[in-house]
Amino acid sequence: MIPLTKFLFVFIIIYVISYLLNIATEILNKNYLKRYMKAVPEAFKETIGKNELEKISHYTIDNIRFTIFQTSINKLFFLFIILSGILPWLSNSMIKMNFLPAGLIFFTVPGLLTAIIDLPFDYYHNFVIEQRYGFNTKTLKIWILDLIKSFIVLVVIGIPLLSALLLTIKYTGPNWWVWAWSVFLGFQLVVTILYPTVIAPVFNKFTPLEDSNLKSKIERLAKGEGLSIEGIYQMDATRRTRHTNAYFSGLGKTKRIVLFDSLIQSHNQEEISAILAHEIGHLKKNHIKKQMAIIAISSFLLFYLASKLFTWKMMFESFGFTEMPFYVGLFLVGVLWEPISFFLSPITMAISRKFEREADFYSFEILKTAKPLISALKKMGRDNLSNLHPHPFYVWFHYSHPPRKRSGNPIFPMGFNYAIIIFR
Repeated sequence: MIPLTKFLFVFIIIYVISYLLNIATEILNKNYLKRYMKAVPEAFKETIGKNELEKISHYTIDNIRFTIFQTSINKLFFLFIILSGILPWLSNSMIKMNFLPAGLIFFTVPGLLTAIIDLPFDYYHNFVIEQRYGFNTKTLKIWILDLIKSFIVLVVIGIPLLSALLLTIKYTGPNWWVWAWSVFLGFQLVVTILYPTVIAPVFNKFTPLEDSNLKSKIERLAKGEGLSIEGIYQMDATRRTRHTNAYFSGLGKTKRIVLFDSLIQSHNQEEISAILAHEIGHLKKNHIKKQMAIIAISSFLLFYLASKLFTWKMMFESFGFTEMPFYVGLFLVGVLWEPISFFLSPITMAISRKFEREADFYSFEILKTAKPLISALKKMGRDNLSNLHPHPFYVWFHYSHPPRKRSGNPIFPMGFNYAIIIFR
């Protein structure tokens, strides 16, 4: 166990506060749901009955309990890794090793240990909770293969990125943080471009949309908005889950719209067109580019902060390190960022909700009606067993999409906040 210093004590206090606040939001959300769980909101009475509402409530509560337990174990394990002295021992044992393999090993060991701890939680969530409510369709074989594929993708992407960062820090002098930031941003851009055509197909099968009438309708919609989309695809989501969703991804010539096959099975053409009009709204409003800009600004500040902390001897000593390898400094900056990022989550969630509202209004503007989007989102809320009674404080911290609101809206009169239901 490493000695407790004032710096380490302050870090632990901030870390514990972030954990307790996280758990408090979960408990608050659960209690709020229990208070209203027997009342079907007026806007959903034609879509959701009392039996379905009861199923939604139990599914949400089961997930909250699971999240509280998993978060608690993960947070405790993280503290064990940091306070046990394992990392200083590991660093000292590699002190004569070349910085590149030493840095890769130093990051891999805690990452691998964390992944092992997460395995039983992932299994339980898929094969107990998701299966209990009829969502899980994956077999044990598919689950294992997905884990192997995820590991391979992480290795293929993570090792080159970390190696590039370590080499940049080592050889680019005092302004290394500017060059490291450029490398990081370049990787972000490459992954965003490659994800639709290279990474995502590793896990799912993507085929051109089979319904020719629906495809023609969507193409006319996109063409009318002056958009050039690489393709409209359906994904074999039902091979793993019965959850429904749709999304867009990619930049430049890799831009594509993707529909879960489960969504196609449960929605009519007008509803799907409205959902895709929403996705086109994301494209027209340049939300991917704006997200990249946000990442660029925030990572620039983080790398600058890292450049100041790398030479701060007290930070290394407080976490038990007698030497100051720069790869340890990079790791410790990530450690310090972990609790801070939680307190900043309301900002990132607020930006995401703003983008979703803009996409909703764009759908309304080009279709001249909100009815099909409202109908589609009500179905998605029902099919995904989405919590219809989230606590506002929980929404503030965790919701990337705006939740339903109780009061009416001049555009979406059934009481939706821009016609969005959370489908998590």
